[in-house]
Amino acid sequence: MINTNDFSAFAASRRSTRDFLPTPVSAEIIQSILTDAMTAPSWSNTRPYKVAVATGPVRDRISADFLARWAALSKARQGGLVAKARLALTRYGLPTSNAIVSKPYIVELKPRSRKIGADLYGLLGVKRGDAAGRDAQWARNYEFFGAPVELFIFTHTSLGKYSASDAGLFMQNLMLSAKAHGLGTCAQGAVAIWQDAVAKEFEIPKGYKLLCGIALGYASDAVVNTFQAERLPISEITISPKTN
Repeated sequence: MINTNDFSAFAASRRSTRDFLPTPVSAEIIQSILTDAMTAPSWSNTRPYKVAVATGPVRDRISADFLARWAALSKARQGGLVAKARLALTRYGLPTSNAIVSKPYIVELKPRSRKIGADLYGLLGVKRGDAAGRDAQWARNYEFFGAPVELFIFTHTSLGKYSASDAGLFMQNLMLSAKAHGLGTCAQGAVAIWQDAVAKEFEIPKGYKLLCGIALGYASDAVVNTFQAERLPISEITISPKTN
């Protein structure tokens, strides 16, 4: 039996890695991590998810496509009316899937998002009004933070939120297994907005839609990897019973 303190310490040690070494991850380790991920529970054991493993030239082509789209979108965001009009006409760089990723958070959730953004960019020395600096850091998402492996997680549309729930359980197992193998991970909603770029490289089965990506590799000693997001107190996520 695993000591509860050991488990708590191990679970708490998992953090998002935002800078990776170029060191390849062996196919055997990737297979082992995916096997561990498959021990997660699933809705009627349906496993309504798929994984596309991007490495080597495939990974590089997808990254290049993402970066070109982001460059166009960033240029329009920082430009004047002409740049924005060009974006509206060409549509190049705008989300082709999961546009909800780019929408503002609701009032209840916005303070948490703002805090982690301020804390992370503050650590990196990117000031609040530095739009170019913030966009340059965001572009790191599309380089997969230098990770040699990018996993793309797809869910079947037929089960809606239950597919996403199953995928989330699978992903958590995957990330903990990666940690146990000495690897870092970063779950990436940012890559979900351009499913068509991924579809150029993989035969995606009918009915499956891109949920997110996961960067996977060996963490570097970059300062960004010292960042620790605030863990909310349990009181903020528990629901109180009604009072008569």
